Amino acid sequence: MAIPYGHQSINDDDIAAVVEILRSDWLTMGPTHASFEAALASVVGIPEALVTTSGTAALHCAYMAAGIGPGDEVVTTPMTFVATAATAAHEGATIKFADIDEVTRNIDPKAVEAALSERTKVVTAVDYAGHPADLDELLDIAHRSGALLLEDAAHSIGSVYRGRPVGGIADMTEFSFFPTKNMTSGEGGAFLSTDPDLIDRVRLFRGQGMIRDRSRLRNPDEGGWHQEVHSFGLNYRLPDILCALGLSQLSRLQEFKAHRAALYDRYNAALSDLDGIVLPAKRDDVDPMWHFYPIRVRDGQRKRVYNHMRENEILVQVNYIPVYWHPVFEDLGYRRGMCPVAEGFYEEELSLPMHVELSDSDQDRVIEVLRDAIG
Repeated sequence: MAIPYGHQSINDDDIAAVVEILRSDWLTMGPTHASFEAALASVVGIPEALVTTSGTAALHCAYMAAGIGPGDEVVTTPMTFVATAATAAHEGATIKFADIDEVTRNIDPKAVEAALSERTKVVTAVDYAGHPADLDELLDIAHRSGALLLEDAAHSIGSVYRGRPVGGIADMTEFSFFPTKNMTSGEGGAFLSTDPDLIDRVRLFRGQGMIRDRSRLRNPDEGGWHQEVHSFGLNYRLPDILCALGLSQLSRLQEFKAHRAALYDRYNAALSDLDGIVLPAKRDDVDPMWHFYPIRVRDGQRKRVYNHMRENEILVQVNYIPVYWHPVFEDLGYRRGMCPVAEGFYEEELSLPMHVELSDSDQDRVIEVLRDAIG
């Protein structure tokens, strides 16, 4: 049987939570939506969180809340899924890619500082593989230039940075609850901020811009049915069915974290003597929720090792193609060679299976096949 790179963990409590909603009066826009948001905010330690239909939707909401548009610049890492940049480019912003740190594979603060201009409106850091970025330094750099810091924490709900939970540190944070992530709601994401104004902008935008509060209506005396749109929004509301799954999964977050940490430690112990690969590093001031286990395969052997693992039903993955290598960015004039550290990492990166359903025996098989592949 094939061993997947990532997989959801669904138990009877998760199933019961979803069934309860299916039997209720509220499939969407109901009380479970609010309960999931309140639980997320509590876990992070902030007043409010807003759930969305996906992590991509949450990123889009963040850029809209920041007010980006044509003429603005967003500085981000190329070592991420394309949505991190695409949602900003969709609003007309120019994307400037800053190279990554050789150790953590996160965006390099020095490269960010070099990329800033008077047009920079948002700096977007990505917590690669669950390891938090250098948030304090990036906050200082962004704020000195008049920009906001957005933390793309799609990989890192449950991670801790210098004693603080990820989600309440940057000006804005995005989570993803896709099935391969650290917890899931099927599809889904979340926007978090401690700035009430940013929260209000996102709440309005993800609800199609619809205003029902009588005190804010331009024509409040039309009747009890009356509602108005003052600015365009989209429907990014997460239905209660998926909120119920997310709420149930959230209660197991620390269990998920402990299992992933154990897998990380077992990989480290079993592979530390293997020549030809480099293991992922962790800085002392963070406590990551490991999303995947990225190794580097040296000497141009990554493709051969990838094929060998796949042929033996170990479904390894590569995370990620540098964003500006995608044809949509090439067509905008971006060229290879812009971020040599990121490109060098991409040429060697291979993600080993890492998920809560991965047993010790499955992991032993991954290790055995990898050792055979490396020779």
